[in-house]
Parts: sequence; C-alpha cells; structure tokens
Amino acid sequence: MNSNKTVLILGANSDVAKQCILQYLAKGFSIIASSRNLTSLENFINENQLNQSKIEIKYFDATDFNSHQKFYDELSIKPNIVVYSAGFLVENQEALKNFEGTFEMIKTNYVGAVSILNIIATDISNKNLERIIGLSSLSGVRGRKSNFVYGSTKSAFTQYLAGLRQELNSRKITVNVLVSGYINTKINAGLDLNKSLLMEPDYVAKYIVNAGNSFTIVPNWKWKIIYWILKLSPEFLVAKLP
Repeated sequence: MNSNKTVLILGANSDVAKQCILQYLAKGFSIIASSRNLTSLENFINENQLNQSKIEIKYFDATDFNSHQKFYDELSIKPNIVVYSAGFLVENQEALKNFEGTFEMIKTNYVGAVSILNIIATDISNKNLERIIGLSSLSGVRGRKSNFVYGSTKSAFTQYLAGLRQELNSRKITVNVLVSGYINTKINAGLDLNKSLLMEPDYVAKYIVNAGNSFTIVPNWKWKIIYWILKLSPEFLVAKLP
C-alpha cells in the first residue's frame, strides 16, 4: 500500500476523476482533490463515506492563471502524482460561431494545464514528484470536421505532454497521456454517441491509476484500433470521416 504518497487531482469534479479518487484511495494514497465546485466534491465524499483524513479538497480554477502559483505554494504537501483532468467542451458548430465557447475550451483544456503543470514540473525542490498524467482525447489525434476546435485543444495538450516527458526524463519523472474515446460522462451527456463504444468512468480510471511507463495510454482494444486508423490514415481518407 502507498499510504505515504499523495495524488493531486486537478479538475477533480469530472466523472473519471471521481473514480480515480476511489481507486487511488483503495491503493492507500492520500488525495488532494481540487476543483471549482467544492460542494460537489464534499457531497461525493459524504455519499461514498470516504475516509476524510485521506482527502483534502482545495479550490482550483484552471482558467484563473494568476492564481496557480499561489495554489501550488499553499499545498499542504507536494504531490507524488499529478492528474490533470479539467476539461471543457462545446460542440463544433457552436464553437465556430461563438468564440467565447472556443476560448473557454482553449483556457481549460490547454492553457490552464500548461500554466499549472509548468509550475509543478519546474519545482525541483519537490523530490516526491514521480508522475504527471494528462487526460487528452482521440479528438486530438487528427483534425476532423465534426470536432476539430475541441480536438485542437487536446492535440496541443498531448504535444505539450510529449515534450514535458522528455524534459523530465532526466529527473526520473514519468509523464503519461490518456487518449480516450467516448466516455459515459456528464461532459458527453446529450451527444449522439455510438453506445457500443461508450466506456464507463471507472473503467477509464483504472488505466490512469495503473499507468505504466508508456507515454500514450489508450483504454479499450476497440479504441486502440480506431487510434491507429486515425493516426496512420492518409488525409483524403480522414477528410471523409464525420
């Protein structure tokens, strides 16, 4: 059991992040769960009768970049593992017409991640840090007309994590990116998704909590096939996809 290790979850109110909390606790980790919605986290902890001595909740706004250094400096303990799971999504047609929605995705999915993770990664005084995991998306593998605005923010995040992995390699810190397909979560509620490809949050969380040394983690064999088809297909074929 890892009773002396701490996981910082940034954007802990997502459905996948909440499952990560349960699974990390089961492995003996302590949790710093950070989010804008502290009431939802408190309700989640109470409903699941979780050990409150192992969980600290802390306010974190991914889009309030000026607050990130203070947030990190005030952590009660510097983390061994960091999971960035904050995310925001608006549908592509709305994003094309409404820059406000586009900008919110850029700030939450990319800029906010880079802001806080740069602070965490460059703190060489934190000898505890051993892993950073970012939640990306298959939408970021190739630009497709149905979701390229959202996909572009996830693609940028994936590329950032790839470089961060190289940057931190000499300090023996592992960086992973979770590249997931459709997950049955509130962010996807109401979208017309293929039910046979829908993954449950607890299933995806297992891949995060049990992350190994490989950079790219793609949960589910069906999505692994789709990932490689997207990655390797010539542009004229990708153009025919929705």
